[in-house]
Amino acid sequence: MTGTTSGMPGREAALVEVADGVFAHVQPDGGWCLNNSGLVVSGGRAALVDTAATEARARSLRAAVLSVAPTAPQVLVNTHFHGDHTFGNFVFPEALVVGHERTRTEMTEAGLHLTGLWPEVDWGRLELVPPALTFRDRLTLHIGDKTAELIHLGPAHTTNDTVVWLPAERVLFTGDLVMNGVTPFVPMGSVAGSLEALAALRGLAPEVVVTGHGPVGGPEVFDEAEGYLRLLQELAGRGLAEGLDPVGLARRTDLGAYARWLDAERLVPNLFRAYAEEQGEPRGSRVDMTELFGRMVEYHGGVPACHA
Repeated sequence: MTGTTSGMPGREAALVEVADGVFAHVQPDGGWCLNNSGLVVSGGRAALVDTAATEARARSLRAAVLSVAPTAPQVLVNTHFHGDHTFGNFVFPEALVVGHERTRTEMTEAGLHLTGLWPEVDWGRLELVPPALTFRDRLTLHIGDKTAELIHLGPAHTTNDTVVWLPAERVLFTGDLVMNGVTPFVPMGSVAGSLEALAALRGLAPEVVVTGHGPVGGPEVFDEAEGYLRLLQELAGRGLAEGLDPVGLARRTDLGAYARWLDAERLVPNLFRAYAEEQGEPRGSRVDMTELFGRMVEYHGGVPACHA
C-alpha cells in the first residue's frame, strides 16, 4: 500500500507499507531536515516512530497516519533528540512520547536551536514535547499483536540513539544511525561508535531497513555506511600525520562515490569528530556545534540548503 501526503511543491512524502501493518513515511529527498518516520498498526492500536521538522509537515504526517490507522498513535518513539525527528511531537497529543533518557535531557537543552540555523524556513508554531517515558538500554513495546524492541546504541549519530526493531516482521527503523544515499552525521556522537552500532544492527538480520533519511532499503545500507565511516578514520589519521586541519583536509579529499550522496559537506564536522577520536577524545564528548556548523559553511561556500 502506498499513498502520498503534501509537503513542499514537488517534494511529496510517501507512506509505504513495508510489512503487514508496518509503514515507512518517507520525505524526499532526504536532505537536511527531511527525515523518515515509521508507523506500526495492530489490534486497533498504533505506534509512531519520529515526527517531522515543521508544523506543516507534522500535520501532513498526522493525516497520512490517520489514513491507514484506526486511531491516532497511543505511543510515539523518538529515535534521538534532533528537531527534524521531534519537533512535530506536539501534533500527536494523544501519544505517550518515549525515548532514551538522554533524548529527553538533550532535547530540553537544545530547545528550538535548529530553527535558528535556517531562519527562512516556515517552521510554524512549534511546541517542544520531550519524552515523558525514558529508558536506559532496552524497552519492549507491544502494539496489538506486534512487538517492537527499542534498543539504545552508541554514542553513534548522537549519544542517545534508539533503533526500533520488529523481530517478527524483520523490519528495522534505524533513526539517523543509518542513512541511505545521504551522508552520515556523527560530530555529536562517534565514528567508532557508529561502526560498532552497525555491527550490532547486522546481527539483528533485518530484511527491511527504514533509515533516518533516504529511501527504504535493506541490509546493504550497513555496508555502504561502514565504508564511509572507515574512510573518515583513514583520513583523520592521514590529516593529523600531515598537520592538516579538518577543513584543509576536506578540501584535498576526493570522496569518490560518496561525493554523490546528499549533504557531502558533512565531511567537515565528521572529520572534526574523527580527529578528536584519533587523539583520544571520549566518544560522544561535547562539541561546539555552532562552531562546527560555521566551519562546514566555510567549506561549503554557504549555508547548506534545507527544504523543510
